[in-house]
Amino acid sequence: MAADIYQVPDLEQGTFHRTEQIIKKSRFITSIAHTSSVEEAKAFIDTIKAEFSDATHNCWAYNAGAACSTAQIGASDDGEPHGTAGKPMLNVLVHSDIGELTAVVTRYFGGTLLGTGGLVKAYSSSVKQGLETLPLCERMIVEKLSFTVEHKFIGQIQRLLPDYRAKIIHQEFLMDVTMELALPEQLIDQLKEKLINLTAGAILFEE
Repeated sequence: MAADIYQVPDLEQGTFHRTEQIIKKSRFITSIAHTSSVEEAKAFIDTIKAEFSDATHNCWAYNAGAACSTAQIGASDDGEPHGTAGKPMLNVLVHSDIGELTAVVTRYFGGTLLGTGGLVKAYSSSVKQGLETLPLCERMIVEKLSFTVEHKFIGQIQRLLPDYRAKIIHQEFLMDVTMELALPEQLIDQLKEKLINLTAGAILFEE
């Protein structure tokens, strides 16, 4: 997979993926959602906590950024011994090659203590189990490029775009054409140079 593409959960907003396992009579329910911001992650956590308000624990972890990134992460043991739930869950998420996701593992205590190592294994395996069947889709890391150009160049420009994996996200036809593109960041300079050559410099880029 290209460096500017990563996988995210293929789930609509307000939906989630759920799996469950029983370990020594304790019930572990894993709920995973696509959350593209810290705010979305916290809102999803609150939703699951409300659904399972009678549970012994609702432990959680999220990575609201790109896959393998640690820029927007968080985790909580929610009353389990320190380091036995949230951190192991987060470790699985960060190393999963999947971004923009939140996992909540709900536990109903079954009467048998698992011990520190047992808890780490239980919460880690619960998240891994959820990820195994999680529907996925690709997300590209993109930047925007906006410019104004004469109408006569539009056909040539449109034919160029697939070569730079660029998509038109807005265009306006007035006396000239204003176009806004989304494309991989590392290809922007190459496309700008190509457009300058194509139009003999008759193009205005917006900062």
